[in-house]
Amino acid sequence: MTERKPVGMPFESWIDRQIREAEERGAFEDLPGKGKPLPGEGRPLDEMWWIKQKVESEGLSMPLPPTLALRKDAEEALAQARGARSETEARRIVEEINERIRKAIRTGLPGPPLNLVPFDVERIVSEWRQARR
Repeated sequence: MTERKPVGMPFESWIDRQIREAEERGAFEDLPGKGKPLPGEGRPLDEMWWIKQKVESEGLSMPLPPTLALRKDAEEALAQARGARSETEARRIVEEINERIRKAIRTGLPGPPLNLVPFDVERIVSEWRQARR
């Protein structure tokens, strides 16, 4: 398919010829998913379907706006603090995420509203202690 379209030949005819010749060579015989329904068939059309499919097949994750990424990090930090091995570790985890939250509040981040305030370190540490009893 490296040859150039001949002058004077319409694009559609040239493309149709390329496809026909590839079919004749058997280029489409062993394609993955042959004989299976198309993924997403019957669902409403999503303009970003191919991006989502590529991200999923590559095992990637969609990038989040900074405010949403910070909210996600805050939830994960809270879970890590609750599962920490020591009170010192729990306190450090909460203080680190609190510093990031304070910085975001001071400087602002792009994306939807942050709607996040620093965690009460003493309350989280107290909950950590209660869970260990």
